[in-house]
Amino acid sequence: MTDPVVLDEFQQRPEVRTIDHDTAAALRETGLVKVAPAPGGRWGLRATGKVGAVRIGDLDVQVQPKMGISRLLFLIGYAKNPNFRPEDAPGAAEADLWPALAESLVRYAERALARGPIRGYASVDAASPVLRGRMRVADQIGARPGQSFPLEVRYDEHTTDVVENRLLRTALRSMADVPRLPDGIPARIARLDAHLGGAGVLADTRSIPEWSTTRLNAHYTDALRIAEIVLRHQSTETDPGGMNVASFVVPVHQVFEDFVTVALRESFTRLRGRVDDQFRGHLDNQRTIQIRADVIVSTGSGTDAVLDAKYKFQDKSGNNTDHFQIVSYCTALAATTGCLVYAHGLREPEWLSVRNSPIRILRFPLDLEAPPTTILRKIGELAEQVLGPLRTGRSNANLD
Repeated sequence: MTDPVVLDEFQQRPEVRTIDHDTAAALRETGLVKVAPAPGGRWGLRATGKVGAVRIGDLDVQVQPKMGISRLLFLIGYAKNPNFRPEDAPGAAEADLWPALAESLVRYAERALARGPIRGYASVDAASPVLRGRMRVADQIGARPGQSFPLEVRYDEHTTDVVENRLLRTALRSMADVPRLPDGIPARIARLDAHLGGAGVLADTRSIPEWSTTRLNAHYTDALRIAEIVLRHQSTETDPGGMNVASFVVPVHQVFEDFVTVALRESFTRLRGRVDDQFRGHLDNQRTIQIRADVIVSTGSGTDAVLDAKYKFQDKSGNNTDHFQIVSYCTALAATTGCLVYAHGLREPEWLSVRNSPIRILRFPLDLEAPPTTILRKIGELAEQVLGPLRTGRSNANLD
């Protein structure tokens, strides 16, 4: 077993390893790291803005998120459902993603199944020696012309084979195949899988079935959110060369943008600001230069504020294109307030006034290593700072 390759997500220096060409190609396909030839027949592995873990044969590659595993899972889950509020699971502070993810999934699944698997009614088509439910006349004639038995029937069955249980069971089985599981986790996964024995397993996880929170499945919610994260980002397969590849890859820039967008929408809505997220428009009257703002906010008939999320270190050199971008957005939309939400950089929020312009820019940092409640509180403070000056009745015309 070779030593694992461990990179920080912002690490610029590549890690050089001796691996064969097929393994390098398989690693490149996962998208976790950039793979480039290095002197001596070796390969350089460099972080590319994604975090996660990949195991190919004896090669173990990890790109660790600066915010920590538990915060990463919180951001992913919240972006899909703002009611997602998992507390830190035991082991979630570990640097290694797979043990932390497995512990979280197993813990929430055990809690969800403490009262037994939920049940629901499902329609079943079957051949039966007796009439049960409704007879499917067309199927009976097509399958057995002139025969009376068995009967082609359709009936409703109270079963554990419902979407929620299938999601949990599929995620648990996917997690059972990854490396470096902590002691005791495989046995706990096996017990949970047996507990869900009446549920099927999803054949294709590229399309995760929809579900909604109800009175009956409310205690499943956090477990299902973790299961969706596993199914959406994790893969265990055999590549065309016959090598087993296990991967969990997350585009963390996109996760941060999605989280900030959803959290801002929630906060501005509570403050009665009208929100349009992922807004697309044009900078010029000829409509040739496109713009895309993460969030725009209105208090009157037009756009008052434009906000954009930046998962990066804030550049203090004075040559920062982020500021030019947000000023352009504000100009095109006739907004007087722009906001850049950073994951790193400044210690405190800071307002800037643009020369010869009514536009003001708020640079707002988020500490992603803080507890989830603190992160969300900071988002609320950001919304207050943006909307405060706009409550004076100022109204702008939208030029696009």
